[in-house]
Amino acid sequence: MERVRIRRVYDPVDPDDGARVLVDRLWPRGVKKSALVLDAWEKSVAPSPDLRRWFAHDPSRWRDFSRRYQAELDAGSEAFGRLLGYARRGCLTLLTATRDVEHSHVAVLRDLLNAERAEEERTGERASPVCFAPDEPGADPD
Repeated sequence: MERVRIRRVYDPVDPDDGARVLVDRLWPRGVKKSALVLDAWEKSVAPSPDLRRWFAHDPSRWRDFSRRYQAELDAGSEAFGRLLGYARRGCLTLLTATRDVEHSHVAVLRDLLNAERAEEERTGERASPVCFAPDEPGADPD
């Protein structure tokens, strides 16, 4: 079972969603903050504005976008570590306003988080540098 999944912010809440985290840099159009059920908004895990503009949701740039976005995450995203903490505790649903979720940063995040969790379960160890992030979102690592 995948522990991390994707849903659009416009989809109804599913009781099996687990932790619901918005991972877009901008608040979704047409959605009142009071109307969106979520546990956190991790806007810093979204692609940089320059990368987002370059990609422009062009599927022909998908592979290159995916590599560039992973490089941004590798450069240090504490938010990725917080997302991993949610995934360690149970189901995590990444929320986005993006229409084409399979060609977006959310698909990259889902795949990276699921791969990290699978590796941890296989080895019994936390395998990447982000694994040293706190297990609890908002928790102090020391």
